[in-house]
Amino acid sequence: MANDFTGADSGATRWDLDQVVHQLRVSREATHNIRHQRRVRELPSRAELQQILEGLAAALFPTHYGRPNLTDESIDYFVGDTLNTTLGRLHEQMRRGLQFGGERDAYAITRDFAASLPAIRALLVSDLQAAFAGDPAATSIAEILLCYPGMVAILHYRLAHSLHKLGAPFIARMVSDIAHSRTGIDIHPAAQIGASFFIDHGTGVVIGETTIIGERVRLYQHVTLGAKRFPADETGQLIKGTPRHPIVEDDVVIYAGATVLGRITIGAGSTIGGNVWLTHGVAPGSNVSQVPNIEKFDK
Repeated sequence: MANDFTGADSGATRWDLDQVVHQLRVSREATHNIRHQRRVRELPSRAELQQILEGLAAALFPTHYGRPNLTDESIDYFVGDTLNTTLGRLHEQMRRGLQFGGERDAYAITRDFAASLPAIRALLVSDLQAAFAGDPAATSIAEILLCYPGMVAILHYRLAHSLHKLGAPFIARMVSDIAHSRTGIDIHPAAQIGASFFIDHGTGVVIGETTIIGERVRLYQHVTLGAKRFPADETGQLIKGTPRHPIVEDDVVIYAGATVLGRITIGAGSTIGGNVWLTHGVAPGSNVSQVPNIEKFDK
């Protein structure tokens, strides 16, 4: 059988591509122009950011995410060389991202971000220790770093949160979305999360923008820390940035499938059971569970 897609006729003529391309140009440039301020073309690169994140992870945990054969003599050189390359690439992506908002210089943000890396690593080590202490299935720190999606999501969050605080919200949001794609865990970079944070299993976890989480908090899969309602102004436009997500105090455990909505406070030391729907605050030390469903059978 002859190949139906060979020859000159398989190109622009067959599909009337000249007309399609023209109509798409009209849509892009005129009728449906969605460019930022109708002019930005130079966007940050998701693929480039993925490589930058790999470089940052390797600098933070060189033998786990970098090269397993590093020695005491070579490790500092590897970290320095990796950071030099990675931060240069990050600066370029920062420059592109700041076109969408931000008042600081890309160089200043990148420099301050580099200075924050030791503190970020300290937080990540506390998260690793919380995972090892909190999961009886964990056999080593290496297993948690290499096999736990919750740890991958937290690592990305810690980096994204630092970028967000330093004035690069667009790049921070892209970093969070890369983590979401990899792990199924969606943490907004503006959320505030304390040390020793552990997400067990993790798939389907959602943590909203204005969430505040204390220290030594543990979440399981499919937990949502979300908004109950979205306030609007007099024109009906949503008001951005208002506190609308939960405050979770220290030493709280929230089990699988729980949904916690609105600007409510979960008191320190509380336990929220699986599949609970919670829209009101609870006192410290509370234990909240579903009302048991007792079926009655005729005899």
